[in-house]
Amino acid sequence: MAEENSTPEKQFSIQKVYTKDLSFETPNAPKIFREKWEPVVDFNLGTHVDKLEETVFEVTLTVTITVKSVDTTAYLVEVNQAGIFTLDNFTEQEMGPMLGSFCPNILFPYAREVVSDLVAKGGFPQLLLAPVNFDALYGQHLQQAQQQTAGSNTIN
Repeated sequence: MAEENSTPEKQFSIQKVYTKDLSFETPNAPKIFREKWEPVVDFNLGTHVDKLEETVFEVTLTVTITVKSVDTTAYLVEVNQAGIFTLDNFTEQEMGPMLGSFCPNILFPYAREVVSDLVAKGGFPQLLLAPVNFDALYGQHLQQAQQQTAGSNTIN
């Protein structure tokens, strides 16, 4: 006779992926198009999680890019790419990596495409963002949080 598994099966699903907010600015147009193009890219990422229901979460990946050419701002792009995800029967220890790494990893290609399209439509050379290791970023976030906790527990 087969033993029954008392552990409920984990369930993960993507309900929706969407662009929540986006912004593209070219503060120095048209002058910037007449200058020598020597781009310097500043790239920032952030994530935010909202619990919508007991097992349903909205994860928002924020991608912010500022590109300067010879000390003049060429353009600024900000994309909030979001998704609604169902995560059922995951342990508390598993939820962090799922929401902080796995879900943003799903969202990033969508944000990457939006950035590329916006930049091209803004009249600039295509900008293709390099892949991001969200597992490493999540690990760094945990390490920083542990260091802050350890620092706040020390008595001077």
